[in-house]
Amino acid sequence: MDTSLGIKKSKQLNIIKAPIEEELRAFEVKFRESMQSKVALLDKITRYIVKRKGKQVRPMFVFLSAKLCNETTEATYDAASLVELLHTATLVHDDVVDDSLERRGFFSINALWKNKIAVLVGDYLLSQGLLTALNNDRFRILKIVSNAVREMSEGELLQIEKARRLDITEDIYYEIIRQKTASLIAAACCAGAASSTDNETYIEGMRDFGEKIGIAFQIRDDLFDFGEDEIGKPKGIDIKEKKMTLPLIYALNNTDRKTRRHIINIIKNKSTEPESVAKVIDFVRNSGGIPYAREAMYRYREAAFEILHTFPDCPARDSLEQLVTFVTERKK
Repeated sequence: MDTSLGIKKSKQLNIIKAPIEEELRAFEVKFRESMQSKVALLDKITRYIVKRKGKQVRPMFVFLSAKLCNETTEATYDAASLVELLHTATLVHDDVVDDSLERRGFFSINALWKNKIAVLVGDYLLSQGLLTALNNDRFRILKIVSNAVREMSEGELLQIEKARRLDITEDIYYEIIRQKTASLIAAACCAGAASSTDNETYIEGMRDFGEKIGIAFQIRDDLFDFGEDEIGKPKGIDIKEKKMTLPLIYALNNTDRKTRRHIINIIKNKSTEPESVAKVIDFVRNSGGIPYAREAMYRYREAAFEILHTFPDCPARDSLEQLVTFVTERKK
């Protein structure tokens, strides 16, 4: 990453975190403790995970949502830990499923310790998350997040099912990303709200807000694969994995039958060939698929802002708005 870009991102995040700075510091300690184990190998692996954690966007959504609705409580910390533990567990399992050797620029757990250990580590993290909620009687929060995990699994399986035929419509695409990506962000916002208020209108509002942000977030990921001008070289990873993303779906729906069959044939049979992947990327970029997807992303973002602005003006609301902009304008 460009150094100046990294510094800019760090400054942006520091501004966003300002209303929950103390909470996040305390959460860091609690989260590390929740990862600890008496088994030396497991403890070594969880320390490796903690040291290479990401920006922790989901815990930020939890704490900011709680503070938007009222004040943070002990239940907010449990909600953030549960969300982050389950999210980390799914990432570990995803790397096994995708046979991925890297995660955030570092070796994945399965690359260093092989698949069997990685699956067991993911299971351990999942159980720790569940116990965090159960041991403190956070049943409402547990239900919210457990529903998200179920939806994530269903969304992944639906995508695998549809990848075999490449017959995904926009409606199916949105259902897949709603389940796969948006459900956990929605759960983070909903659980955060539920940890600080009994106001069902607020709780449901934050769930809806999180879902719309999650969809916008995933469309942004789709755009990375085709290399927008400001992002750099296209990756084509989704094409290689036969994933039907919004720019590609739009392009296929707005071309002639012969070209559609040709592109689908490339994706089905030649997705491992760099030249063939480049042809698909050029096809999408020349079809209007990129601006179409970008417009859809902004539409969902604006819908999320409309929900957010029904809440009282406060520093947490400002930070949530900035966080939404950060995740939808990110360059990587």
